[in-house]
Amino acid sequence: MSIGYVRENLPSCWQEFNHINRYWDKNTGLSTAKILPGEYYVTSHDEAITTVLGSCISACVRDPIAKIGGMNHFMLPIKHSLKTHKNDDGAERYGNFAMEKMINDILRNGGNRERLEVKVFGGGRVMSGMTDVGKRNIEFVKEYIQVEGLKLLAEDVGGIYPRKLMYMTRTGKVLMKKLYSKHNSTIEQRDESYFTRISQQEIKSDIELFD
Repeated sequence: MSIGYVRENLPSCWQEFNHINRYWDKNTGLSTAKILPGEYYVTSHDEAITTVLGSCISACVRDPIAKIGGMNHFMLPIKHSLKTHKNDDGAERYGNFAMEKMINDILRNGGNRERLEVKVFGGGRVMSGMTDVGKRNIEFVKEYIQVEGLKLLAEDVGGIYPRKLMYMTRTGKVLMKKLYSKHNSTIEQRDESYFTRISQQEIKSDIELFD
């Protein structure tokens, strides 16, 4: 087995990202982090980050001078409750937390907010018979970027097809493939299941018990 295909030979990642699945991509020759809905990843190494998007949004953010970048993957646009805890489980499923936590990690490790470049993808209408979560996600991320004064370099959002992304954090290059196959309902089923689960969690978290 060639060096690089074993997890131990991948570049070390920051402790908070030990749970992220990482592998060696033989096509790009890069260590690659695969993120799922509700996750994000930040690195200062020459790595790639990949995900598959349906209704969700991924923001690819980097400081081109410090060579630090990351990608998130969120389903719900915003959480309004101010009752947030430092270890709020699953907070990254909300766009406002997903953006803030990822950007803060970039800044904490040497990034400069004024230099940040942003590319956004996803927000497709892939869940049949349900509210257009993708549209709400697009509206949120665009407003967030404008309010925060960030530089939006590129976007590919909306439509009816899922997207597969690979983001090279060192160069800022994005490889994107639209998944046009109508016969593959895996992503639609994943999004519907995830949306139902986190919506139920949101309802439960808003209930306070008292004596």
